[in-house]
Amino acid sequence: MLFQNAIVFMEDRGFVPAGFAVEDGVFTEIIPGDGPVEGADLQGQFVVPGLIDIHTHGNSGADFSDGDYDGLLRMGRYLAENGVTGFAPASMTLPYDVLETAYRTARRLRDEQPGGCAALLGINMEGPFFSEKKKGAQNAAYLRNPDWDAFRKLYEAADGLIRIADLAPELPGAAEFTAKAAKLCTVSVAHTDASYEEAAAVYEAGATHLTHLFNAMPGIHHRKPGVIGAASEREQVYAELICDGQHVHPSAVRMAFRLFPGRICLISDALRCCGMPDGKYMLGGQDVFLKDGIARLEDGTIAGSAATLWQCLQNAVRFGIPKEEAIRSATVNPARQLGCADRAGSIAVGKQADFVVCDADLNRKEVWLRGERLN
Repeated sequence: MLFQNAIVFMEDRGFVPAGFAVEDGVFTEIIPGDGPVEGADLQGQFVVPGLIDIHTHGNSGADFSDGDYDGLLRMGRYLAENGVTGFAPASMTLPYDVLETAYRTARRLRDEQPGGCAALLGINMEGPFFSEKKKGAQNAAYLRNPDWDAFRKLYEAADGLIRIADLAPELPGAAEFTAKAAKLCTVSVAHTDASYEEAAAVYEAGATHLTHLFNAMPGIHHRKPGVIGAASEREQVYAELICDGQHVHPSAVRMAFRLFPGRICLISDALRCCGMPDGKYMLGGQDVFLKDGIARLEDGTIAGSAATLWQCLQNAVRFGIPKEEAIRSATVNPARQLGCADRAGSIAVGKQADFVVCDADLNRKEVWLRGERLN
């Protein structure tokens, strides 16, 4: 199928007049310019790659950690409807057997690739190797020190789908665990009270990621730069950023893009309450209360978000981030951290034909998944 007369976002050039061809679910040709229309006329609308959310727990009343296939399928379809065409569901700090059940469910969704559903590109293992002091909304009852044997068992149960594994650098054995795990997946620093030196040791051991920057970690101090300082000065380290307008102030959003130039991954960190009305929900065995768009634990601790990644993208632009930079942070950057940038995350020949047609303000008009338009 041929699409022409569009303003297409290209990873290396930004928005350019172009057309493109799709066959068997992949991009087969990029056609420069705005020449005669021979195929579908996109009438000068904007085309961006489908977004990739590498840190989302749930939506539509479902949570990945439930281990329920129908719930995970519902999550994937809701994501696709909202312009997110690939995702890595994030698990919580829970018993290993609960995690294994969820991971096997993820394998099934990946293998079956049901229609109308965002592609499951990996798993984000958020916990249980975290600090009690910075646990945030994680359940303290299930916190553990880094355990290579337990991780390896879960990795095998997931058939290699664990693409991001999180840990706190100050825990015993963190650097040794990182050196091994980094050979299998991206290792991320998260839920931590680590010093600069402790974080630096884990980054030197092979970690290349920082989970939800500014949240569940010490702030920057001029004599104690901590994990943020250790991550920012290492050019191989990417940082996640929750841009729901609640977790991070707009000024700090702008700061983040300066601290990590070209290395931000926008995430939603969405919970099962995303897309749902105000009320009480469950997260990792704990009650979460959604009110006026903010999800909190009973003690007032802010939990994840109730926003979609598309909303976070629009927020980033509204907060002053250049549109092209914001789009890269929600598409190709996340794909790199999952190790799938060769097949997803940008509009290029040979990559999966996931794209969104929108206007100049990034208001969605059409979502195309593997070359098929969603209803």
